[in-house]
Amino acid sequence: MLVRLFEQHLEIRDFQSQALLRTHPRAAQPGSVILPDEERPFNPSRETRRILSEAKAIGPAAEQLCQCLFDQEGRVGQRRLWGIVSLVKRYPRTLIDRACAMALHDGVRSYQQIKALTEHLLNEALADIDTPQQGELALTQDDRLIRAAEDYGDLFSLGAQKSAALPSPVKESQ
Repeated sequence: MLVRLFEQHLEIRDFQSQALLRTHPRAAQPGSVILPDEERPFNPSRETRRILSEAKAIGPAAEQLCQCLFDQEGRVGQRRLWGIVSLVKRYPRTLIDRACAMALHDGVRSYQQIKALTEHLLNEALADIDTPQQGELALTQDDRLIRAAEDYGDLFSLGAQKSAALPSPVKESQ
């Protein structure tokens, strides 16, 4: 096969006879695929089953989203599925599953948007950890229940005077 690239399309020709076999439009963005639905393979491969089982391990929403993406794009969309299941390397599964549930609800199908949702959920969770909970009080040095530092100084000097006035214990010699 011989592939000839043009600005708006590409041609696939027979190498020997130079006969035109197919013509495809070129994708505007790198990594995107322009392929008619009738030419997309929709039968799941072993790799597809592996991706979907990893999505199931993340949670039900992740599994549902990945299955939905595969049903829409076929094997061509497996890169997006790999991206979603690989988020486990950096984020907790529960946050990924919540982000997938949000994506399903909002109709989001982009890996970048799902990753951004997961990062947003992680930042919210970290902010919740840092904020004081109800019942926690900020530390303070001034309160009606806290005595002044001079009072403690007087207490220590009084204790030191009394211990100096006490007779020291005498050891009995045998």
